[in-house]
Amino acid sequence: MPTDAPHPRSTDELLHALQENHRRPYGRTRTVTAEELVDAAERFDEPVPLIHALLELQEAYTYGSDPRKSPVVFARLLTLFDEQPDAFDERLRHQLFWRFKWVANALIALPEIPLTSLRQWLGEMRDRYEKAGLGLQPYYGQAYQLAAHVGEDTTLAYELWAARRRTPLSDCEACEIRERALHRADAGDDERALEIWAPVLAGKESCQEEPARSVSYALLPLVRTGRADRARELHLAGYRACRRNAGMAGEVGRHLEFCALTGNEGRGVELLAENRNLFDEVDSPLDLLHFLTGVEVLLSRVEGLGHGELPVAGYAGRAWTVASLRAEVRERGEGLAARFDTRNGTTLHSDHRRERLDRAPLLDALELTLRSRGLDDLAEGASRTDAATGSGTAPAPTAPRTAEALPESVPELILRARELDELGHPDARACWARLRTLVAAPGYTHPDDPAVGPYVRLRADLLSDEANRAAERDEFAVAVELQEEAAGLYDEAGAPGDAVLARACGLLAAAEISAEDGVGEAGAMADALTGAHAGLVRLHEETPGLAPYIEGRLLRLRASALGLRLQASGDQEHVAPVLAEVELLESFALRHSIDGQVSGAMLLRAGTYALSGDLPAAVTEADALRERLTGHGPAWHLPRVLGLRGRLQLGLRDASAAYADLTEGLRQAAAWPAEAVDTGRLHGDLAEACMHLGRPDEALTQLTRSAEAELRAEKRTDAFCAYSNAAQLCLDLGRIEDCIALLDSLLTEPDVVAGKVDDRLVAQLRLVRARALHAGEDLKAATAEFVTLAAESAGWEDDPGSHAMIAAETAMLLAESGEFERAGEAAGRALAAHALAPRYEQLSNCLRELARLRAQQQGPDGLDGALAHLATAERIADEARAAGFEPVGRSLDSALAYEHGRVNAYVGQYDDALAALEKALALVGEPGPETGGAGEWAECVRLAGIVEGVYLERPAAALTRLDAAVDRPAALGHTDEREPLASLAAQLRDEA
Repeated sequence: MPTDAPHPRSTDELLHALQENHRRPYGRTRTVTAEELVDAAERFDEPVPLIHALLELQEAYTYGSDPRKSPVVFARLLTLFDEQPDAFDERLRHQLFWRFKWVANALIALPEIPLTSLRQWLGEMRDRYEKAGLGLQPYYGQAYQLAAHVGEDTTLAYELWAARRRTPLSDCEACEIRERALHRADAGDDERALEIWAPVLAGKESCQEEPARSVSYALLPLVRTGRADRARELHLAGYRACRRNAGMAGEVGRHLEFCALTGNEGRGVELLAENRNLFDEVDSPLDLLHFLTGVEVLLSRVEGLGHGELPVAGYAGRAWTVASLRAEVRERGEGLAARFDTRNGTTLHSDHRRERLDRAPLLDALELTLRSRGLDDLAEGASRTDAATGSGTAPAPTAPRTAEALPESVPELILRARELDELGHPDARACWARLRTLVAAPGYTHPDDPAVGPYVRLRADLLSDEANRAAERDEFAVAVELQEEAAGLYDEAGAPGDAVLARACGLLAAAEISAEDGVGEAGAMADALTGAHAGLVRLHEETPGLAPYIEGRLLRLRASALGLRLQASGDQEHVAPVLAEVELLESFALRHSIDGQVSGAMLLRAGTYALSGDLPAAVTEADALRERLTGHGPAWHLPRVLGLRGRLQLGLRDASAAYADLTEGLRQAAAWPAEAVDTGRLHGDLAEACMHLGRPDEALTQLTRSAEAELRAEKRTDAFCAYSNAAQLCLDLGRIEDCIALLDSLLTEPDVVAGKVDDRLVAQLRLVRARALHAGEDLKAATAEFVTLAAESAGWEDDPGSHAMIAAETAMLLAESGEFERAGEAAGRALAAHALAPRYEQLSNCLRELARLRAQQQGPDGLDGALAHLATAERIADEARAAGFEPVGRSLDSALAYEHGRVNAYVGQYDDALAALEKALALVGEPGPETGGAGEWAECVRLAGIVEGVYLERPAAALTRLDAAVDRPAALGHTDEREPLASLAAQLRDEA
């Protein structure tokens, strides 16, 4: 698989290409490129470039899970060393001797390599180390690992290694901690193992592989010792570090096993799908054995729970179920274990496999993510006909009831469905769903019953119900088509009233299509709805003798059309027409005792008051409606009224009252089928109330429940919006791994992968994920995602402002990575987009940060570039001031002056730095109870004190400044700002 990269024409180009390849993630692309660069290096006939190329290739093989090729490359390096030792400087020599351990590990992973050959290689390593005068601790470490792998008594081997002093060629502290902890874990001492692991699990010791490897081993000991919450945290962070990585397939397998044993089989199946590449890309037999064993643990558990026929991801080329993949994995796993045991002359690997497979679940359920999905949910999603739009979701905590028992006979079922439909009863939907199934079944015979009517009328009923559900999902074009077809069938069946109602519903749905085609223009939307209302009035007037329930629905549609017009336009002149239509509806409904339409009229009236800005009147109407519903019904309207009242209370800034109403609304909703109440809206509004009450964790729970409810209702856009809000709240709360895990789950949804979700919404999810990666200190992954998003958003001609924001953030991450040339290019693109849609604050923040990073990382050499960025930021501040722009955060001018101070301090221009900070203090002004800005003022004073007292060596002046300022923040109630000033003053006095 050759790459398209041009061949280096000089050794300088070769070394540059090697550096570029070194930045790539391990995998096929990096490995193939490294192979090509070795070929290129051989053409230069110089040993040093070839040594560098071979080292890069061996690393690609080692961490790309290709152990068979690593020793071959190392043999070439060893030959070069023996023939031309002077070509190896101290760093290259260190690399060479370090990689003896790589080869030892590679040979262990290959069951076809005889045990005698493994011991011979360790003897070669010992001889080479002794000849070079190197300490033998690394050799004894490899001897211990071989003993542990074979299944020999490791007591002596462990002591010979662990008791020796470390050398420069010893494994890093983190890797050695892992081996020592595993030694205790294998002996059954979980507590001691975790105690040894503590520095690695806490992130105090780390390397390229750690803590990801240790985390995968520590998960089950943590659960066994009662630390399930810690296991959860580490699972989220550790899995992300190893997913889809062929070199860490064994770690992925242990994460799958952890899911299987903690009641998270559904998540395990999802993670298996995410790592399907490992079935075909793992070339290390030992890694593959560990991976397949973890997979089998998961599949055995899933099959044992009765889901053997659930489709799962497996080897490419065929479809797999849990049962069939388990059989395949078992055969392959047993074969690999037997090969290792045959080579080693023990039964260790078969015994270890059996031990893992025989483990009983440790917990019934451990909530790992905000979007935990059960096996039943996955099965439901898999059963849908369109896999690209199917998704299972976790049930709501308070499960809504199902419909009452349905009549057995078809005539009774049809009559019951129509009766409930006339009432607007939620159970009608279950009746229509059952009838739809019966009619679609082969051999259906329609009842010959005058009360039921002809088959064509039933077909019309089913189409009308389907159209109503499509409209609820905002699929208005589908709804129009179905209603038109239903109307024709009603005419054929001799049901003119039903035909008129179907056409009326189609008219309103068509208006909503026209409103959408207006691209959000209020005028276009209002015109479409005005036309729809006129058509509804005309239909009503041209069709006399309608049944009361049909006429009531027509009046309700007329009022709804005008209510939607008011909502779209916000024009106060549109209020009175709505109220007039509502009055007609209410009078008619009271006259004919149609309780559902009385309730509908009062609900529309309350909503109209709210849209007109009269929230107290809206609350009064909602209260009257609630009282009426309690006495007259219909009871299934209560949750909707409580939801409206809760939103009104939010508008009145009474979060406690809103919380009470919305909570009661959800409780009432549980008494009805899920589709009867918009519980997604209730949960979403309750999340807002929780935020106002200072309960962000509860708000997060409500947001995820809102999203789950929207998914169940097939409102996928609303669901993804709710999940996006939940992810952002996670990020704001510092729950970084929860945020990333949630977004990873969403971004692998079939309809997202298939491109069926709005691309801007998906981009928003990816943007939050990129910010979370940055917050989680994964700068490389965050930068890569931002670069991709910036390239995509450059094509958003209708939204240059978003591109300006994304490109600005991209520039900052590139600068943080030290890639200042690319950062400048990204900033240039942000400025070009800013010219079309100003984003003063974001661009100013970006340019100031680029200046700071240049000065910080490059020192005096970066001053000119830093000042150029600040000059551009100054121009933007001038433009913002001229445009009357008010920033959300700090003043652009004072922030710019402060940054001048920092930049000059970084490059040693301390007088200029102090002058800039004095200017910043003047711009910020003295803090006061009304003016705010205490934090910015205190930071300017602190930095000025450092520059003046430490770098300019004028401690007396600095102390005068600090002493005058130190108590001012506390006097204003800002105690946090006082401590840094007091600490600096104490430090200056100590050093005086």
